[in-house]
Amino acid sequence: MSYQTMKSIVYQGPQQISVKNVPIPVPNSDEVLIKVSHAGICGSDLNIYTGSHPRATPPLILGHEFSGTIVQGNGHFQEGQHVTVYPLISCGECFTCKSSHSYVCEHLGLYGIDAAGGMAEYVKVPADVVIPIPENVSFKTAAFIEPLAVTVHAVKRANAKRGDTAVIFGAGTIGLNLAAVLKLSGIERIMVAETNPYRLQVVKSLGFVAIDSNHDDVIQVVKDFTEGVGADLVFDCAAHPSVAALLTKVVRVKGTIEIVGSYRRPAEFHLLDIEFKELDIVGTRVYEKEDFKKAVTLINSDFPFDKLITHVFPIEQAQKGFDILLSGGDAIKVMFSFDD
Repeated sequence: MSYQTMKSIVYQGPQQISVKNVPIPVPNSDEVLIKVSHAGICGSDLNIYTGSHPRATPPLILGHEFSGTIVQGNGHFQEGQHVTVYPLISCGECFTCKSSHSYVCEHLGLYGIDAAGGMAEYVKVPADVVIPIPENVSFKTAAFIEPLAVTVHAVKRANAKRGDTAVIFGAGTIGLNLAAVLKLSGIERIMVAETNPYRLQVVKSLGFVAIDSNHDDVIQVVKDFTEGVGADLVFDCAAHPSVAALLTKVVRVKGTIEIVGSYRRPAEFHLLDIEFKELDIVGTRVYEKEDFKKAVTLINSDFPFDKLITHVFPIEQAQKGFDILLSGGDAIKVMFSFDD
């Protein structure tokens, strides 16, 4: 490489990010070096930016949703291979890891939080977390595989099946990806509840039933849609106290509620409904490697995932990318491009 520094988006402290030149990382023999093409902003990146993430310590290169090209494969991958990265960091020693569930390691970390991430021109990662992607998938779309994998895992955890009726609270990246995975799994009756007018329009444009939580009686809409029975599956991607109070009211007897979004503080939950309706309550955190590989195949399917990528900024506009999401603007997935 003819030069030794790279541009990167660095978290400097609460409400502070900057574009900085930093040394290009040098991979060890068990690592590869990736030239990053695209990287997305995740909700956890927003938490880091606001200073509310418990583990992120400045200075830190952000980003765990990214795609790019192998430039130094160290015998593991050929140079030029198009890839994305399975960004989980597991200890390998705890009970959970030794029970073959390393994706919920007791000390789970992520690149971009616990180690330098992919919002930079280059990133080094262990070879065993690199996931090849087909060359007919654009780098922009490939950077969307990580959040898609979250929802592949969520659908698997819910034991969703054809003929089910689903309600999703929240039409952000995860909620809309979840609706897409359900649809691609053969589930046709999908309702999405949201407050943002722009996102409600996206829900409708994708062919899902939109519920305007600001104006509609959510419980009544679901009852009408399900002929008074309630939904088989209810997914909480919003993680808002007002949603927690509705979850047990819109699900049918012996239905399933899955908590997908991360609550920052305890919320009211109707425990008596769980008992009387004999409900299944499921949690989901991230994904297994097999979920990631399935997401690679789904991203190439007949669904307009690119409609969910609403903004792509050059690295120099890093602040603008964060601002548009934090201000509640008309956006779903915001990415940065590191291509020249």
